[in-house]
Amino acid sequence: MIIKPERLQKGDTVGIIAPASPPNQENLKRSLSFLDELGLKVKFGKNLSNVYGYLAGKDQERLDDLHQMFLDPEVKAIICACGGYGTGRIASMIDYDLIKNHPKIFWGYSDITFLHTAIFKKTKLITFHGPMLASDIGKEEVDPLSKQMFKQLFDHHQIVYDEQISPLESLVDGEAEGLITGGNLSLLVSTLGTPFEIDTKGKLLLIEDIDEEPYRVDGMMNHLFLAGKLTDAAGIIIGDFHNCHPIKRKPSLTLEEVIDHYMHLAQKPALKGFKIGHCSPNIAIPFGANGKLSTFSKQFIIESGIQ
Repeated sequence: MIIKPERLQKGDTVGIIAPASPPNQENLKRSLSFLDELGLKVKFGKNLSNVYGYLAGKDQERLDDLHQMFLDPEVKAIICACGGYGTGRIASMIDYDLIKNHPKIFWGYSDITFLHTAIFKKTKLITFHGPMLASDIGKEEVDPLSKQMFKQLFDHHQIVYDEQISPLESLVDGEAEGLITGGNLSLLVSTLGTPFEIDTKGKLLLIEDIDEEPYRVDGMMNHLFLAGKLTDAAGIIIGDFHNCHPIKRKPSLTLEEVIDHYMHLAQKPALKGFKIGHCSPNIAIPFGANGKLSTFSKQFIIESGIQ
């Protein structure tokens, strides 16, 4: 049974953790005024400022912060400061029964994809793929629409993504409905063959990535295709592929040629152009919520992820 977390109310406390890489502390501090504008109080993970190489602390430290925030009755939502690398290292150590017994809003993207996939697989808790504090909200210039995305945590209403937000292009015509899953392409591929392998059967699959050359995207898309993840999906949502240009491999296929190739192999309704991922604005969506995709009306309609 799908678990929807409870909505936020003004005066609630949100917990901030860094389950992957260390956040930019200046950006993180700058983001706090936005949470204050939302009427939210803040509680920091005790290991939030730790640095262990490219990780925000040792595995046990980052795990402890995650567990503590789910356990803390005062904390109503958990927002990740940033992504980077490292969530896959703690996935097998997480107490998923703890999360299932203390469900609450969990929000992030990029490397946090591994946690979205693992948490839903083990608990059926809806989580949110959206802009993070140090990575997005705390930058000196942030798109107002990225900030507006947090309002879905307070109000129970559907999201309608259409061409008023960004131009959309059909790659394979059709309509599809299903639970939403996916995230960062490289992280999705890294779940394959693990106990946390992404399940796309009958679902709407979102893919996005950053700083990957077309040949690398090609390899990862081929891996998903051979694993049956593209053909299992009900429909495919192509998010933002930021800075995915050929650098080392030249001559090269374009990113568009690579994506088009695999969408036509999959033959599932596919729409591209969504500002979801490492982009501005960064539109937030709930994973595990039901969605409807139509290439004819160029619409992606998403039910509320909260109760």
